[in-house]
Order: sequence, then C-alpha cells, then structure tokens
Amino acid sequence: EVQLQASGGGLVRVGGSMNLSCVVSGLSFDTNAIGWFRQAPGKEREGVSCISNGETYYIDSVKGRFTISSDNVRTTAYLQMNRLKPEDTGVYYCATVTAWTTAQVVCEMPTNELDKWGQGTLVTVSS
Repeated sequence: EVQLQASGGGLVRVGGSMNLSCVVSGLSFDTNAIGWFRQAPGKEREGVSCISNGETYYIDSVKGRFTISSDNVRTTAYLQMNRLKPEDTGVYYCATVTAWTTAQVVCEMPTNELDKWGQGTLVTVSS
C-alpha cells in the first residue's frame, strides 16, 4: 500500500524558513513524480512545486524562495521554504503520480488525477 506522510509545518514569522518532508512508502521515485500542493484558507488547492524525472517546476510566487528535492534511497521529498510570506500560509500536501509527464503538468493537474495524497501539514506565516 502506498502511503505519504507529510511533516514539518508550524508557525513561522515573515521572512523565516521552514523545511517540509514527505516520507513515501510503497513506491519508487524512479517511476513516480511527486509534488507539493497547498490550500490557503478559502482558496482552491494549487500546485506549488513538483519534481518529475529529475525536472523541477515552481509556481511564480515561490520561485527563488522554495526548493524541492527528493532522496530516492529514503523515498522522501522535501520542500525548503525560505523568505516566507503571509500568503504562503496554508495546508501543504504532498502527492504522487506516475512520472509520465513534465513537472509543470504534474503541478497543474486536477487534484483527482494525482494517485495518492498525504494528510497535509499546516504552515502559518505570521506578520
């Protein structure tokens, strides 16, 4: 059974940093893409950053501040978030899908097309 466990969220001040982790069991990163998605209060879930076949993608609002990475041995994905802003507040989810396409396409997929989701971790950026 495939399981994703996201962690690392919490409360941070504007300008601070946070590192999210997503431990994945039951699948290989060699054949699966992984992405970080977030849902801000009152907004739809959006793809923030994704990695597929070694290629990465970031939405414009986080470029230069967030870095996605993955450890294929530990099957863990990370999202290093720097210079956090209040608009980064939300529940962050990790999700996987078979890596048949680009990282940007993965991030822009309708949520019901991703194969498996983690439970989410709340990030709150206070001003």
